[in-house]
Formats: sequence, C-alpha cells, structure tokens
Amino acid sequence: AGEANVIPGLSFAIHPREAFGLVGESGSGKSTVALAIMRYLGRAGRLTAGRILFQGRDMAGLDDAGLRGVRGRHIAMIYQDPMSSLNPVMTIGRQLMEVPMRPEGVDAGTARARALVMLAEVKLADPAMLFDRYPHQLSGGQQQRIVIAMALIARPSLLIMDEPTTGLDVTVEAAVLDLVRELRRQHDTAILFISHNLGTVAQICDRVGVLYGGELVEQGSVRAVFGAPAHPYTRGLLDCLPTLGHDKHGAALRPIPGQVGSPLARPAGCVFAPRCVHADPRCTCGPIPPHAMGAYHEAHCV
Repeated sequence: AGEANVIPGLSFAIHPREAFGLVGESGSGKSTVALAIMRYLGRAGRLTAGRILFQGRDMAGLDDAGLRGVRGRHIAMIYQDPMSSLNPVMTIGRQLMEVPMRPEGVDAGTARARALVMLAEVKLADPAMLFDRYPHQLSGGQQQRIVIAMALIARPSLLIMDEPTTGLDVTVEAAVLDLVRELRRQHDTAILFISHNLGTVAQICDRVGVLYGGELVEQGSVRAVFGAPAHPYTRGLLDCLPTLGHDKHGAALRPIPGQVGSPLARPAGCVFAPRCVHADPRCTCGPIPPHAMGAYHEAHCV
C-alpha cells in the first residue's frame, strides 16, 4: 500500500530503576516502539528521524558492531511468546550459558554457575534438573521464567517486556509479575513494560504513557493517569474494563467505537479525533500541544 510513518513523533524518558508502562489497543504501535529501540525493525521498517538515547549513546546511529555491544548486555528484551525466544533443539542450560559466554567471554564453568544461580533467582525449583531439559518439557510459566532469567543473567540496565504475560493464566501471571517486581529491585534494572492490560501496568509501573496511532496522547504517574484520566482515549480504555461483582445490567461495558485508523490516512490534528465523541473543529486544525494536568502529568487534547 506504500510507505507509512507509523511512529511520527514520540518522546519519553525512562530513569534508572524506574518502570515505565506503554499501553494502548492492538495496532497502536507499542511493539514497533520496542523493536525500534532495539533496532530490530528488519527489512520492513527503518528509522527516518529522531534519536534513541541510551546512557548518552544514540542507538539510532550505531553500526552492527555497536549494537552487538549493547543488545543483551545492556538492553534485553522479553517477547510475548517465550517459545519464540527459546531454541527447541538446545537444552535450557546451554541457552542460558550462551548469554555471558558470547559477549563477556567467560568460561563454561563460570557461565554454568551463573545460570544455576539465575534459575534459582527466578524461583524455579531444582535448577540442576531443569538445566538439562528442553523447552518443550516445561510449562508456559516455567518457559516465561526461563526467558526472564536469560534476559537478566547479563545484568542489563534496561529490560523491555513486550506483553510478557499474555499467554499465561491469571495465577501464573500474578506469580510472574511478583517475580518481575522483586528482580527489578534486586538488579536495579529499568523496565519498559508494554501491555494492553491496564491492571498489570498498575501493578508494575511507576509512570505510564498512553499510545494511540503511534503518538503518546497522555503520560504521567500511574496514580495520576489512572486516577484522573485527561484524554478521551485514556478514559475510553478505562471504561472498557469489566467491573468485578457487577453483571452487564449493573455495569455495562462501554467500548470505544471504531478501530485504529490506517497510518496511510493520518488526520491533521489529533490522531484519535475520528473516533472521539468530543471532537470539534479545533481537533483537526493542526498539531495538539501537550497540556499540563499537574505535576508529571500531561495530555495532548484541547
């Protein structure tokens, strides 16, 4: 259909030891942002402008050798499906050992010891037994813990988690989220937590950015954004949440009408205007500047 600018303008910061949540419905550009940070866009995508600053270095300008020095060691990523990150024909232990052996050049004995310690840290029983198992011999929750262990074994400064609990049942999800909180404190790791589940973001994150059509329409502390949402899209996402203890007559779900528009036909002003019940001519005249809603809370809405 042609070339589309799917992330036209996006700016946010993540501070050391902070967890920043990125929320939005499917198609809003969350995973694209994560892949752009890691420079994993492949042949289908490319960076055309802007900077991605990590510890003072511009990721957008690094060559392949520079990226290899950052990926895994300083920035690690966890994907939605753990099986997409695990090699089915290699044992769990061998895959964990590769992480410190390749970039850091440690010997096999040291790498094995670190891998066993990491398996214990992610609360997996009998690490020595799991060490020689293959991914298909583990449950979904165990696989996700293995992937978290692989990401953290190199002690990265930034951990990007792209909907890491999507395929897990609620009890396993709760255990994994508790684990992430504990490991974040243990390793002083900053986290970019990407999810469409507002509940998990509220549990994990300090600040949150609401993404729609590749643009941040609102950002601020979790308490401020979820407690007093200022943008109609944020309010729409919160209205879509079911209320426990009520049936459809007592608390009906209020879906957001329409769907995310094509990036090939982006409106001139607010990207959410075509679906917004409050839209007026001001919304489509031009770019909407951010409005401060309080300390560390802003929204792009007239």
